[in-house]
Amino acid sequence: MAETAIFDRPLPVGSKGRDSVGWWGVLCLIATEASLFAYLLFSYYYIGVQRGPAWLPEIHPKLTLSGPNTLILLSSSVAVWWGEEGIKHGRRAQHLTGIGIGIVLGTAFLIIQGFEWKAKTFGLNTSAYGSLFYTVTGFHMAHVFVGVAVLLVVWIWALIGYFSPRHHARVSVAAIYWHFVDVVWLFVFSTFYLSPYVLA
Repeated sequence: MAETAIFDRPLPVGSKGRDSVGWWGVLCLIATEASLFAYLLFSYYYIGVQRGPAWLPEIHPKLTLSGPNTLILLSSSVAVWWGEEGIKHGRRAQHLTGIGIGIVLGTAFLIIQGFEWKAKTFGLNTSAYGSLFYTVTGFHMAHVFVGVAVLLVVWIWALIGYFSPRHHARVSVAAIYWHFVDVVWLFVFSTFYLSPYVLA
């Protein structure tokens, strides 16, 4: 009888907060992806310790594009958070605006990162540094692309009135993933653009 009652309960799909299957699913995804980036960044520091400053093609990497691009990505995180707060409090216009700004800023980040790649004097096959740089930043760009796609789907669903203050778990799941992508970039930016100034 007790087992019947347990299996009779509705699945928590689409419910709020931590009761959502999507919530726990995205946390597991984040744990997996965080491990991937941790291993990649560990490779950078491991080789850096072995070879010293001589392995760096740029002792002082230019922050002309990467600096503003970092601010753009962090701003997108604030916009997505603001949009998520909008749907939680029934403010549909705020929700649509916040998520929309997040999409635009995320797309701008990808475009600027493309220019950053093009401006580099080294390539994927030039050295171990070049291989790591393009692999790590490339993986991150792929995650940003997926994040923008997810936010776009959420924005379209919001546009047709799919969400409400009681039904917004998918918005929270998308926002969590987006914040994760932004936090990862802080580690990537610190590793490739700031650490040479300190360690070289």
